[in-house]
Amino acid sequence: MGLNEEARTVRVDIGELVLDGFGPLDPDGVSAAFRTELTRLVRERGVPLAVDGGRVVDALSGLPPLPATTSPSRLGEALARAVHAGL
Repeated sequence: MGLNEEARTVRVDIGELVLDGFGPLDPDGVSAAFRTELTRLVRERGVPLAVDGGRVVDALSGLPPLPATTSPSRLGEALARAVHAGL
């Protein structure tokens, strides 16, 4: 199998996600939007830290501010973009 044909696996485990400063949210909706958007970003753009093989990132810090919204879809997508940018 050539390099372009090899299957690559990216695994993101999030033990706990705490969002402070938001009103009541639909956690399942945020999670579904986050998962969908992060999957799309990884498929389309890859993961820069994973280029040279297996990497483990224990924590991400310095993420940009998230939009002040109560829309689970919008919040999940923005969170996925921030996490992908941090990878």
